[in-house]
Amino acid sequence: MPALIALTVFLSAFLLFMVQPLIAKQILPWFGGSAGVWTTCLVFFQALLLGGYAYAHSLVRYMSPRSQALAHSLLLAASLLALPILADSSWQPVGDEQPIPRIMALLVTTVGLPYFLLSATGPLAQAWYSRRLGRVPWRLFALSNLGSLAALLAYPFVVEPWISTRVQALVWSAGFAVFAVLCAAVAWRGARTGTVFGAETVPDDGEPGPSRGRRLLWIMLAAVGSALLLAVSNHMTQNLASVPFLWIVPLSIYLLTFVLCFDSEGWYRRPLFLIFSALLIPAMGWLLDSLNLVLAIPVYLVGLFALCMFCHGELARLKPAPQYLTGFYLSLSAGGVAGGLLVGIVAPYVFGGYYELGFALVACALLALWQTRELRSWIPAAFTYVALAAGWFTYSQIETATGEGVVIATRNFYGAIRVKDYGPPEYIRTLRHGPILHGGQWFQNEVTRRQPHTYYSTQSGFGLALGALQSRGSLHIGVIGLGAGSIAAWGRQGDRIRFYEIDPAVIAAAKSGFRYLDDSAARVDVVLGDARLSLQRESPQDFDLLVIDAFSGDSIPAHLLTVEAMDVYLRHLKADGALLYHATNRYLDIASVVRGLADRRGLGTLRVFHDGGAEAAAQFVFASEWVLVGGERTGIDALAVRQTPAAARLGEVAWTDDYNNLLGILKPRY
Repeated sequence: MPALIALTVFLSAFLLFMVQPLIAKQILPWFGGSAGVWTTCLVFFQALLLGGYAYAHSLVRYMSPRSQALAHSLLLAASLLALPILADSSWQPVGDEQPIPRIMALLVTTVGLPYFLLSATGPLAQAWYSRRLGRVPWRLFALSNLGSLAALLAYPFVVEPWISTRVQALVWSAGFAVFAVLCAAVAWRGARTGTVFGAETVPDDGEPGPSRGRRLLWIMLAAVGSALLLAVSNHMTQNLASVPFLWIVPLSIYLLTFVLCFDSEGWYRRPLFLIFSALLIPAMGWLLDSLNLVLAIPVYLVGLFALCMFCHGELARLKPAPQYLTGFYLSLSAGGVAGGLLVGIVAPYVFGGYYELGFALVACALLALWQTRELRSWIPAAFTYVALAAGWFTYSQIETATGEGVVIATRNFYGAIRVKDYGPPEYIRTLRHGPILHGGQWFQNEVTRRQPHTYYSTQSGFGLALGALQSRGSLHIGVIGLGAGSIAAWGRQGDRIRFYEIDPAVIAAAKSGFRYLDDSAARVDVVLGDARLSLQRESPQDFDLLVIDAFSGDSIPAHLLTVEAMDVYLRHLKADGALLYHATNRYLDIASVVRGLADRRGLGTLRVFHDGGAEAAAQFVFASEWVLVGGERTGIDALAVRQTPAAARLGEVAWTDDYNNLLGILKPRY
């Protein structure tokens, strides 16, 4: 019986965490490839985990052995009706819907009941096991987390690169059916023998129940660990890409700390991790606004490990007697949901920027101070200063984002927007999405106000490409990504420019904070919604040029850089039309991805890099990299300035909706 329970627990945990990136990747393209998709999914899964733990707690506490087996078996049978777990395309947004409620409803209908039952398996099986053998099955808790970790590590390296998303869903569904049979067998075998279920078999060593204060401490430690997980994940995906590999690294670290802390007491050396925490909290606070991700991301990942070891190590030290086991798990899950809700749901609508990591660091420092308050050493005093330092760095981050010159500071599901003025004498207004500048306007006089600046100057790849096409006469231009609306400055009488923008906050900022859209001589339209979905629904637009310029922070929109996406774009081009990809990125070689896509479709590429020139700063012009894609009739060879074919990396495979390789396009210096 213990072997059967162990197998069921491991399989349930493996399926539990395999489904998270699987379903998130299915729906990621429907919501603009936003980093918010993953954090929303995490909050949903944490909430359902809480529901599963509450169900397990109630089942064990209030029902007889046969009633438990019958109720659980009926739910397992009902969950099979939800298979296979393929998201229905009817959930795709069509415009201005609120994404978070839509994602939550989609997840409920697609994976809700199977995930609920998987989440209940760990505490149920451990409670049954403890009643049979009379001891606490903490090794089963570690085994559960080990199964979760195995799933997360397998997904980016074994599953995602080789198996299509649809096949992944079908295989997972088959695995869940096997799990349902195993779990039902465990329940009914226990009900027949009478040794696993029933309140009369609960071991009771006479230990009093945990106080409210201890239960609150369980919740707070779990909440801070969860908040740190989501905040670090946000930082990474907002500045690189929202892809499964970057989702999984922080989550794997988080789970690993659970495995270590609950496997045995030897892994969590309290003094050592208190010292690490005292050093890493200020370091992470100092890097809150850093654009040097080569330094910041390793520090954040190491810090996440150390701080979660502290949170989960303290939880392991505070674990209760066996009879309070399901309540302990319920408190841990409630804390995880609380931390997830604060970061994933509350923060995007309350904060004007990404401040939650700073607040999580402050909370962690205060918890460490509380836990060490009775120690007669330097540690409590050290954490007093650590908490103050973390608070100062967080305050500085908020002051920078909302201080002098800031006209607009807002945040939503798609990211943080900040419009800021500089001057006099320059009178420059900029738009930042996350930490990255996404356009601006020079308001010094009428001439500078109507000129395109930043990445869209006459000598940029965009300026050269559009200049070559303007000899045809009036143009129809499509643009994926609005920014400040700088491209509208290129519009001439008779031209049509159609922008596609998913973020309503960006549209509001472009219309209220900048004049490009109003001043343009072209007819300008702005379509709200994900560009790829909008283009899929529209009849062919016959664009002369379609510009792909959609970035969130420095993150690349992977779902807009796939073969399937390019096929959508090509349907909307004239026979002699061209695609133009904005490939400027500090860390990733986007040009090589575009070359792989173009090669797959037999198209030529032209890479144009502009260093900004000697007068870049004075003229409000930035270095930029663009890749033009077209066929023989496009005439892209007419560009004869600073041009080279876009080079594909050795062995690079074109990205598809089922495959992308972020590590393969890291620039050499990284």
